[in-house]
Amino acid sequence: MTKNGNLKRRVRARAAKTGESYTSALRHIRQPTDTSAIRSIRLAVGQTSLFDDPRDISALRAGGREMRSLMEEAHNAGARLVHFPEGAICSPNKRIMSANGPREIGPSDWAKFEWATLRDELNLTSQLAKELQLWTVFGSVHQLTTPHQPHNSLYVISDRGELVTRYDERMLSNTKVSFMYSPGRTPVTFDVGGVRFGCALGMETHYPEIFTEYERLDVDCVLFSTTGETPSAASGFAAEVLGHAASNTYWISYAAHAPQSIVAPSGIAAPNGQWKALCTADGGAAITVADIVIEPENPARPWRRKARAQLYVPHQVANDPRSDTRNLF
Repeated sequence: MTKNGNLKRRVRARAAKTGESYTSALRHIRQPTDTSAIRSIRLAVGQTSLFDDPRDISALRAGGREMRSLMEEAHNAGARLVHFPEGAICSPNKRIMSANGPREIGPSDWAKFEWATLRDELNLTSQLAKELQLWTVFGSVHQLTTPHQPHNSLYVISDRGELVTRYDERMLSNTKVSFMYSPGRTPVTFDVGGVRFGCALGMETHYPEIFTEYERLDVDCVLFSTTGETPSAASGFAAEVLGHAASNTYWISYAAHAPQSIVAPSGIAAPNGQWKALCTADGGAAITVADIVIEPENPARPWRRKARAQLYVPHQVANDPRSDTRNLF
């Protein structure tokens, strides 16, 4: 009884720390990842068309069909996991949702959303993930009970067609938190084939603490989904993705909507801060594929952890030479 109780406490503690489900945390503790060997996984990232009117049933259906078509492409390319943008089926427009709109942005009227149609599309997507044996990660609005605003989320569907975890955007924009969504609380990680993934969403590339937190959680690849509603901000987001990949020495998958691709297409950033693969830059829906390779002997991450743990304090000079004017020249 005591041994079983200790195991449950360890599992709950890990789940609370990482945001994993209880089952995922239990699996990791019982069968810890072998970090002594090179691990790899074939990852696909997609850019989808932007459908932003949740009242439009035909548009919701089209968004679901397009995403599932790209899932088929990813499967045919040998991918184990495919990653899609924020609001892959529908990314609600703030002016369409506004109870005061469309001229004035105000509190969102979520009664406008065709929730039943969205649920149908989510079920069809889960069924296809099971048929293809393809892990599928995509952005979606997650409905909460009234009067709470929904979450802006990333769903993680396993190769068995099961929802294994959900990430809720934490660092919301002013409009999102004021009028549209409830913020999330915790980071989320999950493991596929010995590779650990983390999730980020929306405008969270603007917050480096999100990405350093995932480095501390031993993530090998962060799946970052955004909308790309307009191409104007695309170059900044893409640059931040490359910077976070290089500074944390891990992979980042960058998924945005197709209209943004004319400036910065969706792609997969390697730990050296370079693009490993990019979708087409023509404004159309597409996928690209890369093999994510994790080399445990890479010294960069352990060294940076040591450096951040006050490694340099014993080497600092007691008196700063800059305070002595005799040493200025």
